[in-house]
Amino acid sequence: MKNLKMSIAAMLLLAVSFTNAQEKEKKSHEHGDMKRDHSSMKMDKMNPAAEAVLTDYFMLKDALVGDDTKKAAQAGTKLMASLKAFDTKSYTKEEQKELADIIEDATEHAEHISESPIDHQREHFKTLSKDITDMVAITGTKNTLYEQFCPMYDKGSAWLSTSNEVRNPYYGSKMLKCGKVQKTIQ
Repeated sequence: MKNLKMSIAAMLLLAVSFTNAQEKEKKSHEHGDMKRDHSSMKMDKMNPAAEAVLTDYFMLKDALVGDDTKKAAQAGTKLMASLKAFDTKSYTKEEQKELADIIEDATEHAEHISESPIDHQREHFKTLSKDITDMVAITGTKNTLYEQFCPMYDKGSAWLSTSNEVRNPYYGSKMLKCGKVQKTIQ
């Protein structure tokens, strides 16, 4: 009887978590609805703080590729700090507003990643990747980046990489090479 009650409680907890995750995914963020032309990025606005965010993002991605929950959590914590340190003063008012929205959302996802098991980390990494891609569209980057795409994870999921060689953070060692480069960002 005790096991039955615990099983029911666990199922209810999972159902609530799943529902919350679905609602979060459905919630439309203004920056997520905007289409970006990466070729028109303003390279004169490259920001060392934006490069720090990217460095921390890539550490997180690599930890997920390696199926390392602990390193992913540490990278999530570090990414939260670099996002909070991001100074938007050198951008236009419109860009500042959009960057503030992106940073707020990305910080929330990094926080979840810093305190969650790997499956949940990967769920938040999907939206975090959208945020970071939107950030790069505004800030530019000094490096060539590759937007990669896995059609299998959650009806299709993208991420950024510094390499054109696909290493899937959503499946790690289970499906390491699942995906393709869908865009080059220079």
